[in-house]
Amino acid sequence: MFVEYVRTTLLTVGNAGELLVQRVALVQDAQPAPRPPPEVSRVQENILARRERDFLDWLCLHMPRAVTPDWLTGFGAGGAALVFAGYVATRLDPAFFWLATLGVVIHWFGDSLDGSLARYRRIDRPRYGYFLDHSVDALCNLAIMTGAGLSAYIRLDVALFVLLGYFMLCMYVFLYNQVSQRFQLSFLALGPTELRVGLIGINCWMYFAGDSRIAIGRETFSPYDLVLCGAGTVFVGLFAVNVFHVARKLRREDASPLRAAAIRTRPLL
Repeated sequence: MFVEYVRTTLLTVGNAGELLVQRVALVQDAQPAPRPPPEVSRVQENILARRERDFLDWLCLHMPRAVTPDWLTGFGAGGAALVFAGYVATRLDPAFFWLATLGVVIHWFGDSLDGSLARYRRIDRPRYGYFLDHSVDALCNLAIMTGAGLSAYIRLDVALFVLLGYFMLCMYVFLYNQVSQRFQLSFLALGPTELRVGLIGINCWMYFAGDSRIAIGRETFSPYDLVLCGAGTVFVGLFAVNVFHVARKLRREDASPLRAAAIRTRPLL
């Protein structure tokens, strides 16, 4: 009797376990499969975009295997440090504007090529690359514009105002990427490469034209200060206009009941 009771109990437990496994399987099958994260599209409509892309592709094709994307990131950061040193040294001799210009070229080479090389060799690490590249960019831009403000002919407050406007525009780019999966790399047909070309042009202008001052109220400004103030004002204006436009668009889209329900069920990460 006891043996029969044990066998009956074991059979009952086994059947219950099988039913539980089947129910779990049915629940798992009923759940929708996780969707892959949407791909981010890069919006790059600046003037030099196509020619720069062709040149970077050519460089990737001929780049030695010993050169890695991380090495290029460090090389670009070294170029920014050279820009800083060249600008500060212009207080001793304006010829150091050429050293700062060389640093801008080196910075462009490393900053523009590191991600391109990683994608060409199919060794890109999207999260690591995104985080590292933009973190290093922030430090490099700080070094470049602080150096400009410590140079012979540009005021520090003007240079930092330009940096503030540029950082605000970068903030918009990152926020817009988060809500739209579109990474906007150009505004008014201008991108980072065109800004570097403009900086090189200002360096040449300062070297050949030298120092001159314009009195505005109690303050004096150089012509280069006024140009940079204009650039900073454009950056801040672009930030304000684009934020207003996108916020109005998102408010209209999120007012839709179906859209709002989709957003509530969407995971944050």
